[in-house]
Amino acid sequence: MTVGAGESRLGVGVVGAGRVGPVLARALAGAGHAITGISAISEASRERAESMLPGVPVLDVAEVVRRSELVLFAIPGSELPALVAGLAQTGAWQPGQLAIHTAPEHGIAVFAPALAQGVIPLALHPAMVFTGTSLDLHRLVGATVAVTAPAPVLPIGQALAVEMGAEPVIVREQDRPGYADAVAAADELSRAVVRQAVGSLRELGIARADRIVGGIVRAAIDEELVSSEGAEPDGPYPDDAAEGEATGG
Repeated sequence: MTVGAGESRLGVGVVGAGRVGPVLARALAGAGHAITGISAISEASRERAESMLPGVPVLDVAEVVRRSELVLFAIPGSELPALVAGLAQTGAWQPGQLAIHTAPEHGIAVFAPALAQGVIPLALHPAMVFTGTSLDLHRLVGATVAVTAPAPVLPIGQALAVEMGAEPVIVREQDRPGYADAVAAADELSRAVVRQAVGSLRELGIARADRIVGGIVRAAIDEELVSSEGAEPDGPYPDDAAEGEATGG
């Protein structure tokens, strides 16, 4: 199975209608893929699914899997192992089906119960903060997506990231926990710094504290990222490792 510009389109099912799933589904739909269904439990998630994916049926998880060539799991990483195992126990998976999750802490090993049924595993984590609205489609452009997959499947993961408008970055299976810690720290520390600085300025009675802090933080981050760019290696690992260790197998 190949994915790329001008090639075969896929029937994509989405498990999870939080802030991430509907946005990525909309991006894939924009690349020409057909959205076969989405699972949504709460009223808020149903409304989000209808807003972002009008006309796409809301189905239970098993039906989403049954209808789809590619199943995108956009749910918390803590819920993923039990759901994958449960679908395997009920025989819901289909041979040759692509299964993708967006949890930063997991690689492809979380799909182990599905592999025996012929599922092709990928892990794609967009490194950005989602609002669950169409604004995220613009944020995806220029964002990065951490891709972990068996070596023969890496091109599919990279192509899907590009189709969503993002830049793929390969992360090895054994590096996923460290990657997750790093992106969580970046998010939490950034929020803490902004909260503290804005709060201090507001206590002083200074107007537009958010704009003041926003301008400084964005400029400081941009400058730091530019300076650190020259220190990065040419790739995530040597080319010979890319064919083996990158799979996480």
